[in-house]
Amino acid sequence: MAQFNGLHMNMGNLARLSQAQTRSISPENFTGEKGKGGMATDGTGASCARELGQGWKLSPSIIIHAGETFELANIEGSGAIQQIWMTPTGNWRYSILRIYWDDQEQPSVECPVGDFFACGWGKFAPLSSLAVCVNPGSAFNCYWEMPFKKRCRVTMTNIADEDMRLYYQINYTLTDVPDEVAYFHAQFRRANPLPYKEDYTILDGVQGQGHFVGVYMAWGVNNSGWWGEGEIKFFLDGDKEWPTICGTGTEDYFCGSYNFENKETKQYQEFTTPYAGLSQVLRPDGVYRSQTRFGLYRWHITDPIRFQQDLRITIQALGWRSGGRYLPLQDDIASVAFWYQTLPTAPFAALPDRDYLEII
Repeated sequence: MAQFNGLHMNMGNLARLSQAQTRSISPENFTGEKGKGGMATDGTGASCARELGQGWKLSPSIIIHAGETFELANIEGSGAIQQIWMTPTGNWRYSILRIYWDDQEQPSVECPVGDFFACGWGKFAPLSSLAVCVNPGSAFNCYWEMPFKKRCRVTMTNIADEDMRLYYQINYTLTDVPDEVAYFHAQFRRANPLPYKEDYTILDGVQGQGHFVGVYMAWGVNNSGWWGEGEIKFFLDGDKEWPTICGTGTEDYFCGSYNFENKETKQYQEFTTPYAGLSQVLRPDGVYRSQTRFGLYRWHITDPIRFQQDLRITIQALGWRSGGRYLPLQDDIASVAFWYQTLPTAPFAALPDRDYLEII
């Protein structure tokens, strides 16, 4: 990505000066204002700091009560979110992250927090990539650049029956943003089970110009045997029955091969890389954990899928049956698609209700 006025930094231009301003929002500075950090006189750390007083970690986190929405950030002006760190407690499927750009009423990001950070099964799995890192013990980190030209709002909604505690920090820059810069989007979907002989839809309804930059999938198999023969298809700019881009298999798209199998151990081999990985394998335990479940990601950072008008993405769930024939599968599949596009954002389909979101 090209450098413009301090928005994007890389190893090649770290020495370059800029007029951009660095800011950060956390429970110790809810507004990100200059010179306003660490001033809390009350908060979740007040009891621990009762002998030390102001300036000694009085507000390291927030409590989001059951059924409530908390506004994590409301940034006015132009700039970009550059990094987000979060450590949420509770059920990660029941904490809904939303981001709104430039006073739009509809969000451009709407995802359960675990899935957004590539942990869709509610269990920790280490992940090291350029866009997302998941670190011990449950530290979610996002490095997608998120520019805005007028305003940025970030909210978290707790749809669980219990309160949740959230530690978070949103690091951003205030700077000029060129007209040609697009807006970050992320959308969650789930099918459980996928109807027989139907493709799973990763993304649909996108309108405008932009580029697709990646997907995370939480894939639970409901049959024995290999499950990843399905092709991914990208329908670009008016494609109807047939796509412009068609992959050759699920593990191929996620930059693996031959069933993700370690030939020595005869087991699935987890891996994480800067651009793709099989970051999580949840194996049956012989009692109540009966299905194998996978977490996969593929970031199109060096090879974005560009579109001028519209975009639709599907993937097949495909295994094997007798006689060397393909078997359309009815798996439990959830995904988060990530892309950049011009505004306005076409309204997303409503999130599934809590029972449909639940990991069973």
